[in-house]
Amino acid sequence: MPRPIRLYVQAITRLNLWLFRLAAALMLLIVPAMMAEVISRYVFHSPTVWGMELAVLLFGPYFLLGGPYLLHVGGHVNMDLIRSRMAPRTGRRVDIFNQLVILFFCGVMLYYATPLVIQSIEYRETTFSAWNPPLWPYKIAVPLAVLLLGLQSLAELARICARRDDGSQA
Repeated sequence: MPRPIRLYVQAITRLNLWLFRLAAALMLLIVPAMMAEVISRYVFHSPTVWGMELAVLLFGPYFLLGGPYLLHVGGHVNMDLIRSRMAPRTGRRVDIFNQLVILFFCGVMLYYATPLVIQSIEYRETTFSAWNPPLWPYKIAVPLAVLLLGLQSLAELARICARRDDGSQA
């Protein structure tokens, strides 16, 4: 693999690993918020106005920002039984096709998600609840995660193209 492509692949994978760990750390906020809500609601019969909403809002970025790194490690749902029975050359072609489908999906999602985030910022959109936090910090996770997924898919496509049909590096 040419050096600039290898550096790109390493950089985007490292960035997505860092964001994966950051997303996992969101559980350190989500779990206590949920616990505070449950205790407040069922022990003190006084639910919070923010607990459940914060947990729901943080779960989106948690879920989305973990996706790009999961693509790298193969953590998504996969058809392993079918894929494992394919000839290496056919499997490689299927892998390339899969990455192209992911890139197309990311392009469509970016096209539709980005204007919604811009609109949310412009209108200062909120949840309209009693707590009423702004929504754009949570909505921005969608195009950001889709962009990172697309960049990781491009990196995986480069990896696939650099390997031989027998699985070794070219």
